Amino acid sequence: MTVTFHTATFTDVETMLKWAAAEGWNPGLDDAAAFLGADGEGFFVAKENGEMVAGISVVNHNDEMSFLGLYLCLPAHRGKGIGYDLWQHAIAHAGDRCIGLDGVAEQQSNYARSGFVRTGTTTRFDGPLPETNIDSVRDIDLSNDIATIAQLDGIANGYLRPSFLSGWIMGTPTRKTVVYEVSGEIKGFATARQCHDGCKIGPIIADNVDAACALMSAAGRAVGVDRASIDLPSNQPEFAQRLTEHGFTPSFETARMYRGTPPVQGDTLFAVSTREVG
Repeated sequence: MTVTFHTATFTDVETMLKWAAAEGWNPGLDDAAAFLGADGEGFFVAKENGEMVAGISVVNHNDEMSFLGLYLCLPAHRGKGIGYDLWQHAIAHAGDRCIGLDGVAEQQSNYARSGFVRTGTTTRFDGPLPETNIDSVRDIDLSNDIATIAQLDGIANGYLRPSFLSGWIMGTPTRKTVVYEVSGEIKGFATARQCHDGCKIGPIIADNVDAACALMSAAGRAVGVDRASIDLPSNQPEFAQRLTEHGFTPSFETARMYRGTPPVQGDTLFAVSTREVG
C-alpha cells in the first residue's frame, strides 16, 4: 500500500464535496470555487495507490486564524490510519494560527486529544421561510457595500476573512447576498445558496432578531426557495426560539472547538457561513 498526500485541485475539491453530500452534509452547488478562493493551498487529499481516498481542508483566513473542515475518508479505507496521517500533514498548513472546527459527536474526543477545546455548539435548523417584512432589505451593491460588509463580518466572527468573504458574497446563479439597511446605513447581511437539497442561509449577520429574520426570508427568496437550513451558534437562543415559532426544527448539532486562543465572537452572528470553512 502506497499512500501519498497532495494539495487538492479544483476537481479534487468537487470530489470531496460529492463525498460530503453522500454523508448527508448537503453542500452548496457552487461551493468548490468559493472554498478554494478562500485559500487555494488549504485543501488536501490522500491517495492510496493513486486513488483518492481521503480529504481535508485547513483554510487560512488571515495570519491569526484558520478553520478545519471536510475531514472525510472513504468507508472502505477507514481504520488504516490514512485519515489521521492526512490530518497531521494538512494541519501543518495552519502554522501557529488558532484553528477552529465544527466537530461531529463521534470525532469530538479525537479532536480533544489533538488539543481542541469545545467552546459552544452549532445547531442546524430546517424549516419554512416566514413571511416577514423585508422592506429594509435590498440586494448587495458590490461597488459600494464590500468594505462595510467586511467590517460587520469581522466583528461578528471575531476575525477578518477577506479572501473567503469576497468570493462568498459574489453572486452566482445559485448564491445570492442581501443587505439590511436602516436610514442608509448597512446593519447586516445574509447569503443564501442552493444546495443538493434545498438551500442554506449563512452567514446571517444582524443587530437584532427581527433584522435576522428579514434577512433570512429575503435571502431565501433571492435564490427562489421557501424552505432553508440555517446553522446557529449557541449564543443565539432568542433566534432559535423565533425559528421554532416559525416551524423550524433542529436536525443535528456539532461542537465548535478551537486549538489556540479562540476569537471573540460578537452577538451579531445569527448563523455561520458554513461548517466547512467557518
